[in-house]
Amino acid sequence: MQKNKLTLSVQYADPRLKESVPRPQIRRWIQAALFAPAELTIRFVDAEEGQTLNRDYRGKDYATNVLTFAYTEDEDSEVTQADIILCTDVLEKEAAEQKKPLLDHAAHLIVHGVLHAQGYDHEEEEEATEMEALETEILAGLGFDNPYAERS
Repeated sequence: MQKNKLTLSVQYADPRLKESVPRPQIRRWIQAALFAPAELTIRFVDAEEGQTLNRDYRGKDYATNVLTFAYTEDEDSEVTQADIILCTDVLEKEAAEQKKPLLDHAAHLIVHGVLHAQGYDHEEEEEATEMEALETEILAGLGFDNPYAERS
């Protein structure tokens, strides 16, 4: 299978996950979710920066797990360009609450963000079903469990 060209910048503004979620791993996850060439930045932030970005750009005054700022949402663009922001605090809290390994949750959120960057969404139920199925398929190909399955 041909890999799409990827220009990747990884920023650890919050360095806590630098060792456990390294750049080569991130690149592999992104490549699995890419359907076109891309120029992406993945940025790990703390809760304060995550909350500021979510408030300033989405009008929601709390830190969220992943934010995707897609800059090429038109169909004619040949290269997907986006910034994908992951909040370390929320990522760690959710992984613990969902009883799943941190690496699994990080992979899921990165794949989720990459799909958003390529125009996928989950506002409508039909879109959500399609996006979740795609995420599950991509993650299975990477050796991860279904992120939407109930855990005991």
